[in-house]
Amino acid sequence: MTINKFMSANDAVAMIKDGDTVALIGGGGGLVEAATLHKAAEKRFLETGHPKNLHVIHSLGIGDRKSRGMNCFAYEGMVKRVIGGHWVWSPRMQQLAKDEKIEAYVLPGGVAMQLFREIGAGRPGLFTHVGLGTFVDPRVEGGAMNKSASKRPLAEVVTIDGKELLRYKPFPVNVALLRGSFGDPQGNISLDQEPANLDIYAVALAAHNSGGKVIVQVRTAVEFGALPARSVRIPGAIVDAVVVDPGQMMSYDIPYDPTMSGEIKGPVPPEPKPELNVRQVIARRAAEELFDGAVLNYGFGIPDGVAKLIASRGELDRYYQTIEHGTYGGALLDGTLFGYARNATAMIDGPSQFDFYSGGGLDLCFLGFGEMDEAGDVNVSKLGGVTVGPGGFIDIAQNAKRAIFCGTFDTKGTELEVGGGKLSIRKNGDVPKLVKAVEQITFSGREALKRNQEVLYVTERAVFSLTAKGIVLSEVAPGVDVRKDVLDRMKFTPLIPSDPKIMSAACFT
Repeated sequence: MTINKFMSANDAVAMIKDGDTVALIGGGGGLVEAATLHKAAEKRFLETGHPKNLHVIHSLGIGDRKSRGMNCFAYEGMVKRVIGGHWVWSPRMQQLAKDEKIEAYVLPGGVAMQLFREIGAGRPGLFTHVGLGTFVDPRVEGGAMNKSASKRPLAEVVTIDGKELLRYKPFPVNVALLRGSFGDPQGNISLDQEPANLDIYAVALAAHNSGGKVIVQVRTAVEFGALPARSVRIPGAIVDAVVVDPGQMMSYDIPYDPTMSGEIKGPVPPEPKPELNVRQVIARRAAEELFDGAVLNYGFGIPDGVAKLIASRGELDRYYQTIEHGTYGGALLDGTLFGYARNATAMIDGPSQFDFYSGGGLDLCFLGFGEMDEAGDVNVSKLGGVTVGPGGFIDIAQNAKRAIFCGTFDTKGTELEVGGGKLSIRKNGDVPKLVKAVEQITFSGREALKRNQEVLYVTERAVFSLTAKGIVLSEVAPGVDVRKDVLDRMKFTPLIPSDPKIMSAACFT
């Protein structure tokens, strides 16, 4: 019998049964997103009411804040339970969680990727220190993001060799909706034209070895034997269906760019000199922590300003830049294209990248913060009651030798003027970000102190450091009144040295 796994998208998604656990892949901006399969599943539900009551899990963010990615599943009745690493790309799914229409959970992005691998290997879950002391710790919130989810913690605390760990519990994966570049009739899949590997193989393994279905969308169909063995990242033995979409895009806006897939090295538009503004001030001060040969990671938002600053200075070869999607080096993109890079030096699988992070391979991480408090805790995962999710934040922040959190001092209505070597405050923001206690603990200051981790919190007005005695106000911006502009605008009182250092005027020039 000749094997032929090619089929239409409609026939492929008909394999999804009511109540199935469905694993999705993506990283924002359309990164390795199986958009054709998502749309086919949405169409089927709207026309027939099936599949319904799905349990959907994804390690990173998927969508465009409108109609793609997780938005295709954001219907009451279509999903019953969502375990998402990052939620901001689907406001409709966030609303379902807020309205208690679904059971909403979060797993750290790296934990989710590695858990898929453990499920596929038939092991008893993922044993790791990642998440201790944060909201995914069952002694805190157990990863639950609403009341509907609060009865089922995703992890349990165990002790091995006298050390506390979390065991993230395994579960069967019934369907995997994946994406590749090339596929043959036997189901062999190449990712050669994709900008990242993410956890594609781990998810495929988890679904197949759970007795589930592995469905892969590709741009190009090729004959059996046409794919070099080293190009095949998912072997046909674990693939059930291949759906061809000739119009498949590399991102939502970019059809194809071989410098992003690592196939060739090519010219990259020069990074313009960054505009002098508050974000740039924070990036400049954070960049003072760099040292030659450091292995780095940048988070989404203000921290990627550090990456742009390095690029604009022509200093990419001084450091080893990484992103959690599995990419090393190159010119990193930002905004909706965070996770993409041009002219990367290496691309590995996401679970392996998080192995590197978990073992302490990062020297420095530059991450954002929504709130920070007097215990040194940071919140990026739940703000104003809305589920945001950390993505890879917990895995990265908890394990880097030095964590540099970058964010504005306050928000909503702030008016500042930067220039002439100083900061001028025209109007304070309505929402303080330095609070007595964060709404949710995404990074635990207490756990950081146990690990002797070095931690800085960089804002445009002041720099704070975490110590065993408490949060120390270590630097203030030139032009700022410490009492009026900093201390009176915080919800806790930091330790203050007799002569706080003044932030470099170069940051404000």
